[in-house]
Amino acid sequence: MKRTHTGTALAAGLTLLAQSATAEGNLNVYNFGLYTPPDLLEKFSKEYDVEVTLTDFVANEEAIARIQAGGHGMDVIIVSGYFIPAYVDQGLLMESNPAGMENFHNIADQWKSIPTDPERKYTVPWVWGTTGVMVNRKVYDGDINTAAIFLDPPEELKGGINIVPSMNDMIDMTLSYIGAEPCTTDRESLSKARDLLLSAKENWASVDYPSFEKFINEDLSASVFWSGAAARVRGLNDGFAYGWPKDGYMKWMDNLAILADAANVENAKLFQNFVMEPENAAMISNYTMYNNAITGSEAFMDPALISAPELEVPEDLQGAAIEQTLCAPEAQDLYTRIWTELTR
Repeated sequence: MKRTHTGTALAAGLTLLAQSATAEGNLNVYNFGLYTPPDLLEKFSKEYDVEVTLTDFVANEEAIARIQAGGHGMDVIIVSGYFIPAYVDQGLLMESNPAGMENFHNIADQWKSIPTDPERKYTVPWVWGTTGVMVNRKVYDGDINTAAIFLDPPEELKGGINIVPSMNDMIDMTLSYIGAEPCTTDRESLSKARDLLLSAKENWASVDYPSFEKFINEDLSASVFWSGAAARVRGLNDGFAYGWPKDGYMKWMDNLAILADAANVENAKLFQNFVMEPENAAMISNYTMYNNAITGSEAFMDPALISAPELEVPEDLQGAAIEQTLCAPEAQDLYTRIWTELTR
């Protein structure tokens, strides 16, 4: 969602050394901040006698810009599903053929093919989640399953709302709220969405990837937010609850891919296969607090996470999901114009 899941990415890389002083090689992992369990990397390092280095980024846009520039030294990267075509079109990903890997059969049927990698030539699942709204129920106890929380907020929330700086998600949810199709190029619909966002901005406190402390300390009362991050916040302040706007919320999957210019290809393939093991997928879920796509992982997951309300979309709201996508160039350009005006 897409996205840093704590609001602040770690700036420094994390290096985990294998037990042996003579490692069989290296693996350089590039991922969103606080989205990679240290124990997962340590387990892989020990199991394969590989030195693993983790480097963080804040957003998909930042990551692809670094990869495009070259000389990055990364082997594997976490890519949000809607960004995969941008990487593939520019030849930035390797066809690692995960479908031919030993653990591919562990992927749940619904995730063995995704729109942006239908044959899973490039990617394996990392986690999946939704982008909705998070609200402090001690401040507002009305309906939270609506994008009105940030587009036409109740008095109780005005001035305490955060918007994550995720352009496509924000504009897609706004278009859906007014009854228009995401990625439309219809100028009337886009104009209406722009006007609504500009009007709503007066009620926002920030457009940011905020630290959890701002919610825990109740400096902010509401936010467009991600399901797993909302579960983390609720664990630290149970006044917060997560809502799925019935007018349209985002559904997304983040995926693990090997970069075309990876130096440690065999270790990268081992890592793709490794994260499709149920126990290892559970490690990722337990750390990030997002759903994974691996059957059998439930046996290793924290029971409190399995029952977390943020991870189970209510049946009557499942049809409101909007698959996260990167729009065609014309629509993307119009989105950028709206976003530039909104954030300047």
